[in-house]
Amino acid sequence: MKVFPYKLDFYYQQAIMYLITLLLYTAIRGTFTETRFVFVYQDPIAIIMLFFVLFAFSMIVVNRIRNRRIVVEDDAIKFVNRFKEWVLPIDDIDWMHITKERKVETAGKLQAVIIKRKGRKRLIRIRVGRYEQPDDFVAAMNEINQRVPDRPKRKLTDKVRRQ
Repeated sequence: MKVFPYKLDFYYQQAIMYLITLLLYTAIRGTFTETRFVFVYQDPIAIIMLFFVLFAFSMIVVNRIRNRRIVVEDDAIKFVNRFKEWVLPIDDIDWMHITKERKVETAGKLQAVIIKRKGRKRLIRIRVGRYEQPDDFVAAMNEINQRVPDRPKRKLTDKVRRQ
């Protein structure tokens, strides 16, 4: 059993960036435009920045409470958070593909795991860069990928029909 927690680095960076921006803005606004330094309570820009800071820190708290993680076991993949657990048995996987995403780059990783469940049309897409230990995560997914069937190849007629 391997556990891969959800990364919160982005939320921390975002909150600190907003907080520094707010502090710099209030320091510059209070020292250069006023004769004495007074925190600008009535400045709409400072209020908006304060809203962003509070929102960013509240997102950190919410994500800490949720405690999302993926648990990879020998016979299943579990999507777990504090409130619920969803189990995807390996036998229920129709095909699985580890690929590079063209549009989204998450935490410097371009990889995504795409899983097709039997009897379902919707795909499950897991972005590798959003979880801690991405190299170990890809290795665990490769082990599972060797036990499930390969992704069916598209035929030339399928490409023509889509256009």
